[in-house]
Amino acid sequence: MSGDDTKLPIAVFLSGGGRTLENLLRHRDQHGLPIDVRLVISSRAGVRGIEIAKNDGIPTQVIRKSQFDDAEYSQAMFEPVRQCGAEYVVMAGFLKHVLIPDDFENRVINIHPSLLPAFGGKGMYGHNVHAAAIQRGVTISGCTVHFVDNQYDHGPIILQRACEVLPDDTPDSLAARVFQEECEALPAALRKLV
Repeated sequence: MSGDDTKLPIAVFLSGGGRTLENLLRHRDQHGLPIDVRLVISSRAGVRGIEIAKNDGIPTQVIRKSQFDDAEYSQAMFEPVRQCGAEYVVMAGFLKHVLIPDDFENRVINIHPSLLPAFGGKGMYGHNVHAAAIQRGVTISGCTVHFVDNQYDHGPIILQRACEVLPDDTPDSLAARVFQEECEALPAALRKLV
């Protein structure tokens, strides 16, 4: 697959279970999503996301933020991306803040489990987002695929998908419904970039 000019060369940043990576690989293999995953970088060792990448033959690295200051961390994360020839970075459950270098402006993509700008910002990830949406009483939630800039959950929006918030929802039940939307939204956004 490597070297195929019709496929978008990407790197994936993750921090955990790799559900989003797994979904992208499924869309690549079963639905013809034209991506070439060249590298997976995890912020933690021993996570399932690394196993998923290795099982697919994708090179992996573990780069811990605690070992760098902000500028060095950005360099440590993006230099391997440059070296592998990836044109875009997909943040797939990546829970660290990294400064986006100038040459990757509008080339780093994140998926957030709300309809931004609602329920975004520092500390708004995972369970926290869904609990906040339920507490606020919203009737529609969803997900947002956006370009990443140097503010939390802020960059230009590429695509959004909505779902209903039900009266008896818990953060877990809402998270499951939003994740179903994420599984379609991220591949659709990548197709727009090809």
